Amino acid sequence: MHERPEDLRAMQAVIDASYADATPHLLGIHEPERRLDAAAVAEQLAGMRLLALATSTRDGRPIVGPVDGVFYRGLFHFGSSPDSLRFRHIRERPAVSATHLPGEHLAVTVHGTAEIIDLNTPDHAKFRQTLLDIYLPRYGDEWLPILEGGTFARIHPRRMFTFSMPEGE
Repeated sequence: MHERPEDLRAMQAVIDASYADATPHLLGIHEPERRLDAAAVAEQLAGMRLLALATSTRDGRPIVGPVDGVFYRGLFHFGSSPDSLRFRHIRERPAVSATHLPGEHLAVTVHGTAEIIDLNTPDHAKFRQTLLDIYLPRYGDEWLPILEGGTFARIHPRRMFTFSMPEGE
């Protein structure tokens, strides 16, 4: 878990504001006892977690695709090729939505703005190291060209919804 107290406070504020404006339908499913607080979200999302990431085309059509999500400092981060359709969309229209949904028992959804980040700056050195810690044990040095040739972004959430229900309920 890489979150600092201020990251958890900011994330909790987004979660609380999101539910304050939620529809009765969502609130009926995401009952208070089924919501995760910021600390539990950070704990659940340690390591790499697959995300379904939605961007949009020029004419407003949504496009959803999987990305490796890394939750760091209270924000989802992800990467892809700099010439990918995903990053072409983000450069033109940075509004995105992403969901981590490993099964019926857990869902974390964010709606916000993607910001492209430069891993070679001192501001992102710790995140870069986090990526190395996650991917080098899994893929070895063969992953380094992906790191060096990739483009990375983080999502600044406007809304964040969490859902947790023990399996079997």
